[in-house]
Amino acid sequence: MRRWPRIEAVFRFLPLIRLPAPCNLDFAVSVSAIDADAVADRRSIHLRDTKPVEKLGRLSAVPSNPNSRQGRRRSPIRQGWDRMDAVHVGIDVSKDWLDVHVLPSGEAFRVDNDAGGFDRLKARLCGLKPERVAFEATGGLETPGVAELSAAGLAVVVINPAQVRSFAQALGKRAKTDPIDAGVIAAFAAAMQPELRPLPDSATRLLGDLVARRRQIMTMIVAEQNRLRSATAKQTQKSIKRLLAALRRELESIGADMDGHIRKSPLWMVRQDLLTSMPGVGRTVARTLLAELPELGSLDRRQIAALAGLAPYTRQSGQWRGRSFIQGGRASVRAALFMAGLVAIRHNPTLKAFRDRLIAAGKKKIVAIVATMRKLLTILNAMIRDQKPWSPT
Repeated sequence: MRRWPRIEAVFRFLPLIRLPAPCNLDFAVSVSAIDADAVADRRSIHLRDTKPVEKLGRLSAVPSNPNSRQGRRRSPIRQGWDRMDAVHVGIDVSKDWLDVHVLPSGEAFRVDNDAGGFDRLKARLCGLKPERVAFEATGGLETPGVAELSAAGLAVVVINPAQVRSFAQALGKRAKTDPIDAGVIAAFAAAMQPELRPLPDSATRLLGDLVARRRQIMTMIVAEQNRLRSATAKQTQKSIKRLLAALRRELESIGADMDGHIRKSPLWMVRQDLLTSMPGVGRTVARTLLAELPELGSLDRRQIAALAGLAPYTRQSGQWRGRSFIQGGRASVRAALFMAGLVAIRHNPTLKAFRDRLIAAGKKKIVAIVATMRKLLTILNAMIRDQKPWSPT
């Protein structure tokens, strides 16, 4: 006896059944059939559902559950927000030239790293109207190009080279040349769309140059002092002492230039007074923060800590728990805050109590110092934001 005649009959007529076109929806509906009811949040009805319904509706093209990724009433594609034909430009900087790569056209060219090259580059890019022009940070070589293109009204962003290198490895690009790097920078800008930040003005850049020059002279003074301790010949000692005297005079001259530059800006004078009102923060630390951390007071405590490289990164996998560590950020700012933290744990009662509490809890001394640096930066950020001097309470 044949037990499944109905099933066999179905399979016999399957080749004659015309199936609907494939669709991503659970209910087989052609694209042309999606009309106003498709977004009316009607539930699709199963063929064997016996529950009475008011009206048989189609599955919503955009479900209305707000707690899921697919449950937004708006389309997941932000129409009118993201340009499908957006142009992104990547620029790799070297001492003599700039390698430029344009996406999505794939156009690549090279210009000289001088005033004439900047003029040709501006004329070419202004016609393309790029959404982003991305430079890779190269220790200051990118600064003239960034300033020129920013003055021309282009949206310029400077990218961390470590992120670009990791992105290239993720793309499987092991070769490294200037044109390849420019293409990777453009692809990074198009894929990650880094946040556009206002570039420092000329006055802030000048103060940053003076602060950096003072730091360089201090490094040379320390190096010459170390050589003086190990020198045995009198002529060598005399040469080192003459150079030390010249470096100290230059250090005083740089300090005077910084004083005059800060006095030209009432805003900087007010901020310097606010920062130095906190025990542990002197004029050198305050000027370093003004020049190299201009975002102070405009970000929240987590963002400002990450920008300075004081945000701890957690390491965890399964049952394993590794030690947290800090990484990245602005090294010069972190170095200034380290010295300020060492002074603050001696002369600032609030931060001293905070550090002692961490030591009593079993934290290592270096961990306690880093935590004190972060708390110090958080307090300074709040002081600039609220325009209030230091108060122990």
